[in-house]
Amino acid sequence: MLVTTTPTIEGKPISEYYGLVSGEAILGANIFKDIFASIRDIVGGRSEAYEKELRKAKETAISEMCAEATKFGANAVVAVDLDYETISSGGGNMLMVTASGTAVRL
Repeated sequence: MLVTTTPTIEGKPISEYYGLVSGEAILGANIFKDIFASIRDIVGGRSEAYEKELRKAKETAISEMCAEATKFGANAVVAVDLDYETISSGGGNMLMVTASGTAVRL
């Protein structure tokens, strides 16, 4: 499945549009990762724990979006947009990633 943020793909005409497809992922970061990320934020530097969780959420959202596109018979998703949000709950923060785009046949 070809996935791109551009609305068209050079040299590959779109023969059919199937419509909007999306995928969502909400992942909780466990308490130990939260503690270590907080310490790292205070000291400075990057939080590998959050980066790993964010990457996993992005991959899951894109995978779900592609699975939905496949059900339509699409072989590509164009004009993909990724949205990132944090959700606070009683147990800590959760990461939410949404991937959406247009399912097409090239």
